[in-house]
Formats: sequence, C-alpha cells, structure tokens
Amino acid sequence: MIDLATFEQLVDEALESLPDEIAGWLDNVAIVIGEWPSPQQLAQVGLRSGDLLFGLYVGVPKTHRGFTYGESVPDKIVIFRQPILRYYRTPAQIRAQVRRTVLHEIGHHFGLDEAQLRSAGM
Repeated sequence: MIDLATFEQLVDEALESLPDEIAGWLDNVAIVIGEWPSPQQLAQVGLRSGDLLFGLYVGVPKTHRGFTYGESVPDKIVIFRQPILRYYRTPAQIRAQVRRTVLHEIGHHFGLDEAQLRSAGM
C-alpha cells in the first residue's frame, strides 16, 4: 500500500513533469489529495455510490472566466487516493494513473470537456 506521503510525492512528480508553458498557465488552482469522493462529488459528475472517481476539478475553467473572476475562491483539483489504489496494484501502474489523473483534471482547468480529453487520450 502506498502511504499518503508517497502518494503526495507522485502528485508532485506529475506536476513537475508539466512543460513550463503549461505550468505557467496554471493559476488560482489548488491541487489537493482526498481519500474518497463524497456522494455529492460523485453525483456532480453523474456517478453513483460505489463508482470509482480518480479526480475532480471544481471551479471555473479558464475559458469561462470573466472580469469578475478575481473575486472567486480558488479552483480546486482533487486527486482521490483510495480509488486509484483500489484499482491499480503496482507502483508503476499507480504512478502512471496519478499522472493521467492530474493531466486530465488540469485539462478541465483549461476548459476541455470529457470528450475532448478522451480523444486526446487523457
């Protein structure tokens, strides 16, 4: 089992692997680790209790921000540790999925929807 500190390190590695031009565009977004999604978080994305959710973007995508956005609370990306650990077994699989999940949720931050992310292989 991968402990929380190691999992946090995997998330950090995924962020550090971003090209500078992508990392430079991340703003007003906190990336946090959650253990499990709540029933409300599952419902927000159309999932039911028992479904696996690896990550969640909560906020206003950059493509939808207006001049009043500066008054908003920071966006948040949540990477859910337990669903990833439940589905993936080896350290290499877990590392790869954490990276995919971070990139996927960052894609939402930049305004991409599920169909666009899936067609990009994310």
